[in-house]
Amino acid sequence: MQVSKYNASGNDFVIFQAIDNAKFAASNRSALAVRLCDRFSGVGADGMIIIKQSNNQCDFAWEFYNSDGSIAAMCGNGSRAAALYAYKNQICDAVCTFETGAGIIGATIVKDHVEVALSEPKKLSEPFTQMGLEWSFYNTGVPHLVSFVDDLDKFDLEICKTMRQQYNANVNYAKFDGQRLLVRTFERGVENETNACGTGMAASFFTGFERFGLNDKVEVIPRSGEILNLRFDGETIHFGGKVSHIFDTAIY
Repeated sequence: MQVSKYNASGNDFVIFQAIDNAKFAASNRSALAVRLCDRFSGVGADGMIIIKQSNNQCDFAWEFYNSDGSIAAMCGNGSRAAALYAYKNQICDAVCTFETGAGIIGATIVKDHVEVALSEPKKLSEPFTQMGLEWSFYNTGVPHLVSFVDDLDKFDLEICKTMRQQYNANVNYAKFDGQRLLVRTFERGVENETNACGTGMAASFFTGFERFGLNDKVEVIPRSGEILNLRFDGETIHFGGKVSHIFDTAIY
């Protein structure tokens, strides 16, 4: 089978088009994701994306699998990578829409820059304090806990694991340095800190906008160091940045 690898702000993905073959049936795709995402015996990735035909008059649909084989409704960086893959493979035009488990996502592609319009953010609870930190809880396609801190070196994997398990959510530490928003994310499905998380950056940005007077347009820097642009138009978070097509290969 032919697969491609794409990287979006530090998140990497294995992407391929759906294969009409029984051995790639949905029941086997979780195991396939674990195999392909393995960084020693597979391609190596944070997630696997399958591009499929849309049943909803969109340009295409997707299935997204985390590296542990679990299914995710949405992935911000994955959505940008999927859009560029579809465009490069003549599945869609430079302005397109596609179906995800979190709803229909719109994308605009200009060379290697891809901006997506994420699903409307939803508040899952009022702010609360736990494990010595104050948390906000939003769904920006998938659930995210966000804590604004004065020092990102306070990022604590044990706290992240505890909060992730209790709330079945991704966990983000965020800091605004006066010019840019800095974010570190522990992702469920990867079960560790990743170099970036699009929906996590969106949740952190929206927390700052809703609670701490952050502007409706800001540059965000994840652990990878790449600069992303986020803006809120009153209903939708728009999330843009560079996407890299790393390679194409055959897996046997």
